[in-house]
Amino acid sequence: MFNNTASDVQRLQADLMRGRLEVNIDKASVEPEALFGFAERRNPKRAFLFVSKVLGRHIPARPSAMSGSFEKLASLIPEDLPGPILVMGMAETAVGLGAGVHRALSSRRPDSVYIVSTRHPLGTEIFARFEEEHSHASAHLIHLPVDADTREMMLNARSLVLVDDEASTGKTFINLYDSLVNAGLKSIERVVTATLTDWSAGAVTRSVGSTAAQVSLLSGSYEFHDKQDAPLPEMPKVGAVAAGDWPINADLDWGRLGTRGVEDTLGLDVLVHPGERVLVVGNGEFVWRPFLLAERLERLGADVHFSSTTRSPIALGHAVKHAISFSDSYGLGMPNFLYNVAPGQFDRVLICSETPIMAVDKTLIQTLSAEVIVDAF
Repeated sequence: MFNNTASDVQRLQADLMRGRLEVNIDKASVEPEALFGFAERRNPKRAFLFVSKVLGRHIPARPSAMSGSFEKLASLIPEDLPGPILVMGMAETAVGLGAGVHRALSSRRPDSVYIVSTRHPLGTEIFARFEEEHSHASAHLIHLPVDADTREMMLNARSLVLVDDEASTGKTFINLYDSLVNAGLKSIERVVTATLTDWSAGAVTRSVGSTAAQVSLLSGSYEFHDKQDAPLPEMPKVGAVAAGDWPINADLDWGRLGTRGVEDTLGLDVLVHPGERVLVVGNGEFVWRPFLLAERLERLGADVHFSSTTRSPIALGHAVKHAISFSDSYGLGMPNFLYNVAPGQFDRVLICSETPIMAVDKTLIQTLSAEVIVDAF
């Protein structure tokens, strides 16, 4: 196991089109190069991006490696949190990570419930809103659970576990915490942020107080040195917060309305051959049931990787070697992307969707010669 300390700081850097990113790694439980890489955002608000290699979002990852990171991160969450515990995953990038951390945590803390922030309103009551100020899609919604028991656990939560893939400044976590408290979570005694990489230098603890803790697989600091003459990129319009032309079936919810656990029910008839190279692709926020499918196919002996489509606009270069652009599957009329997946790279590609098959862009299907698996309607 890799384990450096503050006296053994590791330094990394990346030269981007808009400047140089310099990183100091103070503490890590895994090799940094196995955990993340660098990329450049097509976003005038922030130039750089830390790209996880174990998240299954921008870089295909083996389900077993993803599950290992879920377990490792959950093991760092303090044992003595008062319950009920509300675990929250951040849309869209960390909804699967949050579900995985909750799954691992719930094995020892059955008094935990999971909910995600979202950019897809379901037509049910909204509990809170908050802003991710640097993001390409800054607005987040949090629904009030419909199920009475789940709603009671959320509203009476005494501990918050906030999950994201990385924390750059901690400001989004702080915004989220303030929004939840202002909306009515009045019983919170403890707050934990859980991230794969944390560059925020304890910002949440300084803001919330000593009742807050920050856990991560890697922590450190960064500096970004702007190129003064670098042109700002034009960012695609990907910030929509709306239901779209293809509304989501709330009865098939996997986290937007809160859950104690999700059944592995997607693609039960999918068969694979031992060693078959299979890519399972989640779609936007719809990643947890697709991940469970990928995990099952890996157990059956296939050579499985998992990835997801995203609305994040990223420039080619560094950790992003290939990009496919297509229309979103919710009828919002905005571009989506799939990164680091090239035609012919896998024997079989399974695109998973929570909207009907006709909502999935044929460009993506044809480019990858993919099959589409739709959650039952």
